[in-house]
Amino acid sequence: MFSEEEFEAIQNELKSRISLEDSFDYNGLRTVAGVDLAYWQKNGEEFAVCCIVVIDRHSRKVIGSRHFSGKIEVPYMPGFLAFRELPLVMKTAELLENVPDLFVFDGNGYLHPRHMGIATHASFYLNRPTVGIAKTYFRADRKTDYTEPDAEAGSFTDIVIGGEVYGRALRTHRGVKPVFVSVGNGISLDTACRLALELTDRESRVPIPTRLADLETHRAREAELGKEAAP
Repeated sequence: MFSEEEFEAIQNELKSRISLEDSFDYNGLRTVAGVDLAYWQKNGEEFAVCCIVVIDRHSRKVIGSRHFSGKIEVPYMPGFLAFRELPLVMKTAELLENVPDLFVFDGNGYLHPRHMGIATHASFYLNRPTVGIAKTYFRADRKTDYTEPDAEAGSFTDIVIGGEVYGRALRTHRGVKPVFVSVGNGISLDTACRLALELTDRESRVPIPTRLADLETHRAREAELGKEAAP
């Protein structure tokens, strides 16, 4: 088992390779995947299921969906969530028939103490651009809050820590709570927010790929719990 110091060393090495610029032609972006995980406890041990739902960016139709469940081997340590979740993310991604053009995570990327949230960390293994879109705000330095955007859809405020932009609070619908967008890797913050707005429909303030992945994780978790309860 790695120590926190070893985990941090890995993060710092990967951090030097983060790109905050677009690595693709936006007009050519066709498939977008949403990624989410759900957890449960059994006999004092922790398990999770990861679901990845792939949609066609233009039609918004689901063209692929896979999930994979397993035991969580790494204990919770603040700032090192990716080490807990990445094994299941990669197992699930391997089940996809075709690799999506871009992955959107229900979580953070650059909005992290070392800029290495799950969306960023996973990008180096998925070899695709990634975005983190969280439903709740994470204080990367444990103290800096965000400023509420204006009420209009598309309004945003930058999350600035130590003079650096870590992410954005983005209003996807008028009057609803903002989501928190941060670059994963291989994409600019402007493009990440553009994509978030484009892929959010009237059903939710959360973009379609991660909303569908969230729904799938809950269904998959209930199915796993049902198996355990069966005689």
